[in-house]
Amino acid sequence: MTEKLGIRWTVGDVSQRGFEALRLSLWGAHLAFGDEIRMAVVVNSLPPEEAKRRTGDVPRGVVWLAAGEPPGVLADFLDEEMAEGVAWKLAPPRVFPDIHELSLDNDCILWSVPPAIFAWMEEEAPRCLIAADVTLALGAFTEFTRPEPRNTGIRGLPPHHDLPAALERVLREHPVKLRSELDEQGLQAAAFDLDRPAHIVSTDDVSICSPFWPHQPDLGRHGAHFVGLNARRLPWTYYRRPASECVAENWERHRPELYRRVGLKVPEDA
Repeated sequence: MTEKLGIRWTVGDVSQRGFEALRLSLWGAHLAFGDEIRMAVVVNSLPPEEAKRRTGDVPRGVVWLAAGEPPGVLADFLDEEMAEGVAWKLAPPRVFPDIHELSLDNDCILWSVPPAIFAWMEEEAPRCLIAADVTLALGAFTEFTRPEPRNTGIRGLPPHHDLPAALERVLREHPVKLRSELDEQGLQAAAFDLDRPAHIVSTDDVSICSPFWPHQPDLGRHGAHFVGLNARRLPWTYYRRPASECVAENWERHRPELYRRVGLKVPEDA
């Protein structure tokens, strides 16, 4: 099945730990899915060559691409207040349109294949795939889609699925401006559920890993999504400690085990 799978990552001008997570994510996917998968990193906010340099050694065959434009259907719905980069996951909407396409955030690391991904790839009447979340965060689309918390750190599209057309259908029925990342996440969650509800990768299988409740402090069975890791600095405190310090501590606690799980030598400074 894996020769019919392409995996894409999205990365911008993130922290050093964010690029280290991307390196681990690339090697983890290579270990989990094998040599036959196609792999691409879509880079925004800096040249692909620079992102490649910051990431370091990666599996052979990884293609580095400059991000394109978000789907034209979003043009009338992007608000000026929206943080830069909020639609980068959709630029471009597809990299591997003719096969199953799995999208991972750079800070989402898999080392084995969650059962939901197997089910998504093997289904005769294919549908979409999305990750679960630990709390409902769907912005302006909260009341427009099913109430289960979902997270776009993992997304899956079947072959030939027209994502811009699905986004357009949702916006036609619920025409609201996208003012935050939560609005974009909610829009995608609604679009992935059109006609048939999407497969969901559980948080037991891929944890939402951070030190901030209700996030999960531990690794999942098959992977972990290290939310907050990309920021160079978080401008708030958690129990009187700088939030950035808490994120760094959580990463360093798991870092040696992550290297082991993706099949890499543990760095000497770990």
